[in-house]
Amino acid sequence: MFSRQQIETLTQAILAHLAAHPELVQALAAETGIIPGDLRRMSGDPGFSQAMLDFIVADDQRLLDFAAGQGLSPADVAHARAALEAGAVI
Repeated sequence: MFSRQQIETLTQAILAHLAAHPELVQALAAETGIIPGDLRRMSGDPGFSQAMLDFIVADDQRLLDFAAGQGLSPADVAHARAALEAGAVI
């Protein structure tokens, strides 16, 4: 079970990771259509955290790099995504 705060913290960490890796911002735009200017506007949308987690988990190397940078296991990030998708966030 993940809390809403844990998901929000993870989402903010993903945004910081994207900011530090411009090539990921380009990949995000190419894969999702989300451009940098949309990130701030969309951050309050209910599906935003899901979209960010989906993006990170969609590529093994992205997931490994992000998790390592956060001191998390890739499985923890994947579990957070699955919990959010299943509505198991309190």
